[in-house]
Amino acid sequence: MATVKVTDESFDADVLKSSTPVLVDFWAEWCGPCKQIGPALEQIADELSGKVTIAKINIDDSPMTPSKMGVKGIPTLMLFKDGQLASMKVGAMPKGKIVEWLAEAGVKAD
Repeated sequence: MATVKVTDESFDADVLKSSTPVLVDFWAEWCGPCKQIGPALEQIADELSGKVTIAKINIDDSPMTPSKMGVKGIPTLMLFKDGQLASMKVGAMPKGKIVEWLAEAGVKAD
């Protein structure tokens, strides 16, 4: 499963009302570190398909949600479970660290 594009309009339905955990990547086209973690997030979306949804929200196209969520720098990764913010990381990190972080939050492959 590939990553899912989320907007200000779809955030509630796609993230907060999701029955599975959702990892939201707040990013922008001009952000180098955001582009660096993009391929890792695509791979994680495939590897953990059914366990977690990887959603990407472009902060330039959808500025209201990052503002409401208190996003100060990008990339910011927020993990939501049952409509609640469960965990957050700011800054780019290698795929292994993202997978570790998700596992610590209870999201892992079988």
